[in-house]
Amino acid sequence: MLIDTAHPGISIIRQCDLLDISRSGYYYKPVTESPYNLDLMRLIDEIYTKFPYYGYRRITQALRRKDNNVNHKRIQRLMHKMGIQGICPKKKYNKGLDGHKKYPYLLKGMNIDRPNLVWCSDITYIRLLKGFVYLVAVMDWFSRFVLSWEISNTLDTYFCMEALERALKLGKPEIFNTDQGAQFTSESFTGRLETEGITISMDGRGRTFDNIFIERLWRSVKYEEVYVNDYQTVPDVITGIGNYFPLYNYERLHQSLDYKTPAEIHYAHS
Repeated sequence: MLIDTAHPGISIIRQCDLLDISRSGYYYKPVTESPYNLDLMRLIDEIYTKFPYYGYRRITQALRRKDNNVNHKRIQRLMHKMGIQGICPKKKYNKGLDGHKKYPYLLKGMNIDRPNLVWCSDITYIRLLKGFVYLVAVMDWFSRFVLSWEISNTLDTYFCMEALERALKLGKPEIFNTDQGAQFTSESFTGRLETEGITISMDGRGRTFDNIFIERLWRSVKYEEVYVNDYQTVPDVITGIGNYFPLYNYERLHQSLDYKTPAEIHYAHS
């Protein structure tokens, strides 16, 4: 565990500052559901990670094939709570704030040939033994370098803003791409980007693969860290993810990067 609650000389707040993790994240308690629903959510998470283009109807059928006699309305509600959707669902959970300004998707056919040209961000569900939290990350599109991350027990804007502010301490992109979730379409988030002179790009509705590289990041996080370790508490998440991302950035070789690390690509071209 990174944080020592019994440390005689350093407070938890100071330890969080030294480790550069969110103090609010440390104190978060996981969101809970009934044990039955939590078991379903674990299965939904595994299915969706493998097949991110599945909507609630296909996930319902996949669960039934595993002898889970579930109603599609329950699966739709749980996916809503998890903050996930398939491509072009009938009802879209990830709907932006009513009346929010529309931003076009700018990356189609674009030659992204250097770091800090495009950053992207997204949120994913992280399961715990008796609950769950959400993880947001900001990543450089070209190098796959994870610039920052935060956790929260609610799908609010605040923890996304924290991740954005931490990333901006490391540099500034020309374009910032997200989905149209309410967190990213909020005036505080878009306004902060515009204040920095950053052009905003947003995925089309239900277009999971418009932000493909961060979707691949989530697959790596889930298969290489979350599913292997089965976190029990929020501090477990902070410790596990806090250990994983440096490994991902500085040690993990990427085939798509010619077997180099994200850090090697990011800093060689910055």
